[in-house]
Amino acid sequence: MQVENTDILLKDVRNNFDKIYVLYYSRMFRFAKEYVLFDEDAENIVQDVFLLLWEKREVLDIQISLVSYLFALVKNKSLDYLRHKVIADEYKQELSAKLTALELLNYSFTSDEEIEQILMTAINKLPERCRQVFLKSRIEGKKNREIANELNLTVSTVENQMTIALRKLRVELKDYLPLLLFLLDVK
Repeated sequence: MQVENTDILLKDVRNNFDKIYVLYYSRMFRFAKEYVLFDEDAENIVQDVFLLLWEKREVLDIQISLVSYLFALVKNKSLDYLRHKVIADEYKQELSAKLTALELLNYSFTSDEEIEQILMTAINKLPERCRQVFLKSRIEGKKNREIANELNLTVSTVENQMTIALRKLRVELKDYLPLLLFLLDVK
């Protein structure tokens, strides 16, 4: 019986698409609207679903009811939309942070000593072990194994401390990072 209903529905899709559109559009729209919030986005998702249904009408092989199939398509399109929106929002936040940092950036340094002072102030704010590991790695140029032996630590502890140090320095120097990267590259 289910197969017969599915066959009838497939035939309906092929022959009565406009009636199916009118019958199911508002339900699909309300369903999409629950997840994407804006009417225009929900409309676009539902339009995409019906366009896909129209384009595939001759080759459709729906094994479930048409309503279930439409809900599944709307759900998947909504998920795709939301994933894309999350990525776009993260990108906007990153750009906003960079814009703020650029606006706050002060290029009026008068000397290398002033730049070095900013760096050392940030380094001195690190926890003791992080600071030791960072200085031995970046200033003295030592390998992680050497640092581990000198400080009686494991290599993984040295790696973890470097990760912590770099993360903290990145936050501390965020307003100066573009300038510091430029100056370090030039020298």
